[in-house]
Amino acid sequence: MKHLLLALFCLLATPVLAVQPDEMLADPALEARARAISRDIRCPVCQGETIDDSNAPISRDLRLIIRERLVAGDSDEEVVDFIVARYGEFVLFNPRATGSNLILWLAGPVMLLVAGGIAVLALRRRPVPDDGLTPEEEARLKDLLQD
Repeated sequence: MKHLLLALFCLLATPVLAVQPDEMLADPALEARARAISRDIRCPVCQGETIDDSNAPISRDLRLIIRERLVAGDSDEEVVDFIVARYGEFVLFNPRATGSNLILWLAGPVMLLVAGGIAVLALRRRPVPDDGLTPEEEARLKDLLQD
């Protein structure tokens, strides 16, 4: 009975994609391109899932639009541009490094450099401790080492 429950659990624990069989394209190359694009598009309703994973009706519509545009002969970039033109840059899981997004892309590395500079300056200004022992400490050390 334990093995049956374990097998059932493993079966249920596998990831399930929302792409329906009637959405899939007959051409495997086009289908692979469509899946690659849909993994980078955020569901406008779920916001934490790709349209490939989401069961929301809008995600199904977006998956169909992607496949329609690919069948029409659009490149991957043209398909993404079409969706961004309709829904905005928010739907991209990896926003483009242009315009105001450039500030966000550069803020992390700039802050890291600034923090590193502050750390270097703080370490340079810190007084260097005198490592010499007092005569009492030296005598105590000699006593400890002789025992």
